[in-house]
Amino acid sequence: MTDHGSSVLLNTGALMPLLGLGTYRLCGPEDTYQAVDAALTAGYRAFDTATVYRNEADLGQALRTLLPKHGLSRADVFITSKLSPKDQGAKARDGCLRSLEQLGLDYIDLYLIHWPGTQGVAVGDKRNPKNRSQSWATLEDFHMEGKFKAIGVSNYTVKHMQELLQVCRVVPAVLQVEFHPRHAQKELRALCEESGVCFQAYSSLGTGVLLTDPVVQEVAERCGRTPAQVLLRWALQQNVPVLPKSAKPDRVQDNGRLFDFELSDSDMARLSSLDCGEKFCWDPSLVV
Repeated sequence: MTDHGSSVLLNTGALMPLLGLGTYRLCGPEDTYQAVDAALTAGYRAFDTATVYRNEADLGQALRTLLPKHGLSRADVFITSKLSPKDQGAKARDGCLRSLEQLGLDYIDLYLIHWPGTQGVAVGDKRNPKNRSQSWATLEDFHMEGKFKAIGVSNYTVKHMQELLQVCRVVPAVLQVEFHPRHAQKELRALCEESGVCFQAYSSLGTGVLLTDPVVQEVAERCGRTPAQVLLRWALQQNVPVLPKSAKPDRVQDNGRLFDFELSDSDMARLSSLDCGEKFCWDPSLVV
């Protein structure tokens, strides 16, 4: 069981759980229901989806069914979704409305621009900055209307963040990016800290590659924990929220057992020494 008080304070004044279920792997209502049920049982209170995951409707339905079963209400969970790159720019308002409709919600706790580029537009095309600026203005409108309690971005680089911070009416509450011991993103984290933006991790396991890293395995064996738990705990001890994803209920529950142990300073240092800038996911640095 996780500690339900384990949250970070966003610049909106809202609390966001440090642990959330990433739903990227969930496909279809049955898989979604089983994973969400396991997550709620294990104490997860945050759920991360996106338009491109094509499971917003399934997640919304699962929560409507399962929250009463677990003695919970809508206010007890934190739901994140994201604008599709195909809706970047002029189509952003329609994309935002579609997410609310698919999820069946009056409001979304956190809504992100998923990618700094635009689907169908070359990464070097100068329409990209204009499109994401237009998207951000749309998210700001939804935030001011109370439909998005917090807004943020995903996969933004230092350059993209600096550009946004210079012109935004509402400072992003969250930046969600790839983060693990081999890709610690120190400059980006420092910028977020200076700007009051919560830095959130995805792909904490390095798409699974890091589960077999000898240093990770050695630390896990010493702690009596799984490699996944060690990698997730490494982020949590730096106050970085995590979003482990799995469609397997037993793994969902294992990944949630993060709040009853601590990594030693020496183990934290050993894991941090793996940083070499290695990415396993998409590279946004090419997007102008």
